Amino acid sequence: MTALSAARDLFGALTGAEPDGIWSAPGRVNLIGEHTDYNEGYVLPFAIPHRTYAAARLRDDDRIVVSSTFADAPVEVGLDELSALFPSEGDLRVPEWSAYVLGVAWALRELNPSAPGIRGVEIAIASDVPVGAGLSSSAAIEGAVASALNDLWELGLDPVALARAGRRAENEAVGAPTGIMDQMASMLGVADAATFLDCRTLETQSVPTGFTDAGLELLVIDTRVKHAHSTGGYRDRRDACERGATIMGVPALRDVSVDDLSRAAELMDDVTFRRVRHIVTENQRVLDTVAALRTDGPRAIGDLLTASHASMRDDFEISVAELDTAVAAALNAGALGARMTGGGFGGAAIALVSHTDVIAVTDAVERSFADAGYLAPHIFTVAPSEGPRRDA
Repeated sequence: MTALSAARDLFGALTGAEPDGIWSAPGRVNLIGEHTDYNEGYVLPFAIPHRTYAAARLRDDDRIVVSSTFADAPVEVGLDELSALFPSEGDLRVPEWSAYVLGVAWALRELNPSAPGIRGVEIAIASDVPVGAGLSSSAAIEGAVASALNDLWELGLDPVALARAGRRAENEAVGAPTGIMDQMASMLGVADAATFLDCRTLETQSVPTGFTDAGLELLVIDTRVKHAHSTGGYRDRRDACERGATIMGVPALRDVSVDDLSRAAELMDDVTFRRVRHIVTENQRVLDTVAALRTDGPRAIGDLLTASHASMRDDFEISVAELDTAVAAALNAGALGARMTGGGFGGAAIALVSHTDVIAVTDAVERSFADAGYLAPHIFTVAPSEGPRRDA
């Protein structure tokens, strides 16, 4: 059964009716640019074919009823209760999965408190975006729900405003201190192109990846090691970045260049400096990757991807043994470049591979995981895909 059918069936089972529509939004892979988003830097993600679906219908009252194939029971609250639930300040009073959905409704209502179309709604969620794999299943939920409510409540908001609402839901409703990359990548996805995003200005450019014409595939290697943005490791890294920016006397690490790193090393303790060095060099790698794609094509970006992984492993210290194994095995089997993708502490790696080497690289990674005694990874290819849409 497809996730679209699952959302429709769940909605019917719970309400005995057909939804007013089914909306969907994609997960994302970040080609390069990790943890640079909340430092007001640069990122280069793209939307993937895996999507979350929201079957939804307006009600005649002020109740919001949300359900998911991941949960045993629906959650119901009143519209006026949302302001008491959120911001959560780390104390969730609803199941975490429902906070993504209800948080979006809260954020949109906060933006448009007097919008005449706001009414109660029933929403059923299903998804084929792997959860906890670093492919932003949360932004896919937020994007699908925001798109549904934008239509049903007749809000007329543009994709960037919906992305902002999704980020607010993630930051303030769920309590995950993420930047806006995931939501922007999901909301602004374009087939066959990555989204070059300036996280300070939110200006975007579509950058064709050229994978197909170059005979390349992007493999996603889901290690099955689950991660969670709301855990302490992510917050510690963000705090270190903010501390580094303060030491350097700048608003954000976006304003620190590679040439400034020698001075930073003199001013900071070793851990803070290494966190800062990752962000500064990663920003430069994003810029270099965009330039390489535009001038030399995708075969020129492999070393940048691999350097990104080394920086996340050694300076930002967000990799895990399974991710390192996946990257090393892919490179040894002929991948042009490989890196972990997503927030870290688990999740997925990506590998840029010639079409003819996909089977060999897949086999090599699977053997390496078996030899190490790890769970078998889930390995699949992705291509840049479109953003949100109304499916039914």
